Amino acid sequence: MEHEMDTAQLGEEIVKVLKGIYDPEIPVDIYELGLIYDVMVNTDNEVKILMTLTSPNCPVAESLPQEVQDKVKKIEGIKDVEVEITFDPPWTRDLMSEEAKLELGML
Repeated sequence: MEHEMDTAQLGEEIVKVLKGIYDPEIPVDIYELGLIYDVMVNTDNEVKILMTLTSPNCPVAESLPQEVQDKVKKIEGIKDVEVEITFDPPWTRDLMSEEAKLELGML
């Protein structure tokens, strides 16, 4: 039997999955956009993701958090996933990575 991943390894796997989820209106993944504020993994391999949306009226306000939860839950070893949406602090372009800004021609 393969040995279980530690929380740091699981965190890395989660980030890989998050980098594969895109905001449908912006051609950049949600991680590089700065929509993910925190990823917490406890010793029971339960995950809590604190994220935001580009605006409270975002057209994917219902579907995007569900997509995040569903895709992260598929990672081997994860027991449960909770996605919490917050607008504090509100998302701004300053939260985007350099890579995302370059991709969108903002640099």
